[in-house]
Amino acid sequence: MTATPPDPDPARTPGLEPGGGVAPGETPPDSGQTSGLSHPQPMPSRRGPVVTLVAVLLVTLLALAFVVAQVMGWTNLFEGY
Repeated sequence: MTATPPDPDPARTPGLEPGGGVAPGETPPDSGQTSGLSHPQPMPSRRGPVVTLVAVLLVTLLALAFVVAQVMGWTNLFEGY
């Protein structure tokens, strides 16, 4: 069995001029919808973004602590020992 084409037949479509053009003020006919998902998509895991956020926050806090220690001079406490 052959599927029907998604576009309407131009010979039976009202509002079309000879040659297939559309008269001013007319709305062209709509084509059939042939795309879409065949199966529902699975929900993505939330673990990846949470782990990434925690890692970025940890690195940011460690960098901030290092900068504060440098400014306060705490990294030079054990140079004499």
